[in-house]
Amino acid sequence: MAKKQFQAESKRLLEMMINSIYTQREIFLRELISNASDAIDKIYYKALTDESLVFNKDDYFIKISADKDNRILTITDTGIGMTQEELENNLGVIAKSGSLAFKSENEAKDGHNIIGQFGVGFYSAFMVADHVAVTSRALGSSEAFRWESDGADGYTIEPAEKDATGTEIVLKIKANTEDDNYDEFLEEYRLKSIVKKYSDFIRYPIKMDVTRSALKEGTEDEYEQKTEEQTVNSMVPIWRKNKSELTDADYENFYQEKRYGFDKPLKHVHISADGAVVYNAILFIPESTPFDYYTKEYEKGLELYSNGVLIMSKCGDLLPDYFSFVKGMVDSEDLSLNISREMLQHDRQLSLIAKNIKNKIKSALQSLLKDERDKYEQFYKAFGRQLKFGVYNDYGMNKDVLQDLLLFHSSKENKLVTLDEYVSRMPEDQKYIYYASGESIERVEKLPQTELVADKGYEILYFTDDIDEFAIKMLMSYKEKEFRSVSSSDLGLEAEDGGKAGEESGGENQELFEEMKSILGGKVKNVKASKRLKSYPVCLSTEGELTIEMEKTLRAMPNSGDIQAEKVLEINVGHEVFQSLKEASGKDKEKLALYTKLLYNQALLIEGLPVSDPVEFTNDICKIMV
Repeated sequence: MAKKQFQAESKRLLEMMINSIYTQREIFLRELISNASDAIDKIYYKALTDESLVFNKDDYFIKISADKDNRILTITDTGIGMTQEELENNLGVIAKSGSLAFKSENEAKDGHNIIGQFGVGFYSAFMVADHVAVTSRALGSSEAFRWESDGADGYTIEPAEKDATGTEIVLKIKANTEDDNYDEFLEEYRLKSIVKKYSDFIRYPIKMDVTRSALKEGTEDEYEQKTEEQTVNSMVPIWRKNKSELTDADYENFYQEKRYGFDKPLKHVHISADGAVVYNAILFIPESTPFDYYTKEYEKGLELYSNGVLIMSKCGDLLPDYFSFVKGMVDSEDLSLNISREMLQHDRQLSLIAKNIKNKIKSALQSLLKDERDKYEQFYKAFGRQLKFGVYNDYGMNKDVLQDLLLFHSSKENKLVTLDEYVSRMPEDQKYIYYASGESIERVEKLPQTELVADKGYEILYFTDDIDEFAIKMLMSYKEKEFRSVSSSDLGLEAEDGGKAGEESGGENQELFEEMKSILGGKVKNVKASKRLKSYPVCLSTEGELTIEMEKTLRAMPNSGDIQAEKVLEINVGHEVFQSLKEASGKDKEKLALYTKLLYNQALLIEGLPVSDPVEFTNDICKIMV
C-alpha cells in the first residue's frame, strides 16, 4: 500500500516532539498506557447509554510484552479500538486527539476522566522505536486495520487480522548507540519500574509476564526460573479510599513505598476536596531533616497526578518555600496540562490547590503543637529554622502565617515556648518581649546584659539560631508587644535611681569615658556608665538595627565586607574595677590605656567575638601580673 505523508505542519511537530517536548524517554510508556486506559474508558462511557453493552471491569486489561531477542516491545489493550477512518484521523494527523473529542461529547456523564487530551503522546514512541505498528479492531466491527510508520517520513494503513476488539502497538526498539542505551526498555525490571512510577494507579490491570525463581517440583533445594503473568500496578490509589478504611500503618507504608524518606512521618493529612477545584492529596510532615535539606541541591515539591497518572515528580508550585519540608502527592482532574503533560500551565486551579494545601499544612502543624507537643518539638528541631527563614524572607510577607508556629527557649520555663505563651504571662508593667542572643543556651545564660531584665522578674527568650534576630527584626512585634534585645542601648526599664536602664550618664565620669573612647580609637561608638550591670564589670551593648549576633552572622558570609554593629562599651560604675579606672585616669595614662583595652577585649570575649590582636591581649594580661 502506498505510503501517506503527514501534513507539513504535522511532520514538523513530530520532529519537535521526538527531540524536544519530552525530557525523559521513559515517558513513552506512560503515554501509551494512558492511551490504552482511555480506550477502555470509552467502552465504559458507551455502556452508560447503550443497553446492549455490559461493562464488566474484570474483562478489561492492558498487557506489556517484551521480546529481547528481536527487540520488540508490545502494548496491548482490550479497549474500544479504532476503525480505518479513526486510525487515519487520530494517528495520521498529529495533535488531533480522539480522546479530546470523545471527552467533549461525553463531558457530563461520569467521573471517569479521559487523560489523552492532546494527541501527541502516542508519537513519543518514536523516541525509542525505529518502527511502530498499530493494529486495531473497533468495537462492533469484524474488520481490523494496521497503521505503520518509521517516523516523520509518513505512514501506511492496510487491512489486518485481529481476533478481538482492542489495539496492539508493536515497537521495534532502536539499537544502542555510544551515548544511548535502549536495551533498558526491553528489560523486565525496568518496564515494571516505569509502570510503578507513572502508571501504578491506572484503574485497569497492567499485566506482564514476570520471571521468578521457584522450587523445582519433586526437589527440596533445586530452583528453576518460571514465567507467569502478573498484574504489576496497584490500580486503586490510597488517596481514593475512604479515610475510615485506612490506618496509620497504611499511611506509613505508603510513605515508605513512595520513598518520601527513610524516617516515619510525624503526621499525615488526607484531603478530599470537592469544591471550586476537585482534588485528592496526602501530605506528610517528616520527623527528620533530609541530608541535603539545607543545600541548594534540595528540590521541594509534591508528586502531581492527573487522574492517577504521574505528571510531575516534584511540583514546587504546590508548596510555599517555608513549607518545603512537606512530602506527599496531589491528584486532580481539573488541571490544565501543557502539550507534553510534564508540567502545568500556571492557572487558577493550581493556585487554588496550592492555597488550600498551605492552609491545611498550617492547621496540621497547629494541631501538632496543641495536642502532641513532644512531636511538634521534634519537628521544630528539624525544620524550625525553615519556619524562621519564612518569616524573614520576602520582606516579612508571610509572618502572619508563621508567627504562631515559632518556638524559643525561655529563661523562666527552661524549655521551648511559643510567643503566645510568653505574652500571656507578661506582667502588666512589662512593655517589651525581651530576648538575648548567643551561640548556645549556656552562653546566653551567662551574658551580663541579662542581669537587670532577669532581676525585674521578666522572662527572656534565648535566640541561639543565626536566623533568629533577622526573623524577629522582620516580625517587629507580636500582639502589639515590641521585641527588645537585652543588649539594646535602651531597655525601656526604670532603673533604681529613677533613670532609664541603659541610658547614658554624664556628670563627673563623662571625661573619663571620653578618654576611654579615644583610647579605643573608633572601635566603639561610645563608652558610658551601665544601668544594666550589677555583678559584671563590663559589657557591650548596641545602637541601631544591627546587633552583635547579626554582625557575626553577616561577617561569616562570603564577600560580607567590614560589617560592624554600633557597639557601646558599658562600665559598671559600682564595680571595684571602676575604682582602678578612676585612679589610673588621674595618675597613670598608660595604665588607663591598659585597663581600657583589657576591659574592651573582655567584653568582646563575653560576646564570642574575636580579639583583634591576641598577642597584644596576652601581653597586656602579663603587664598587670608583674
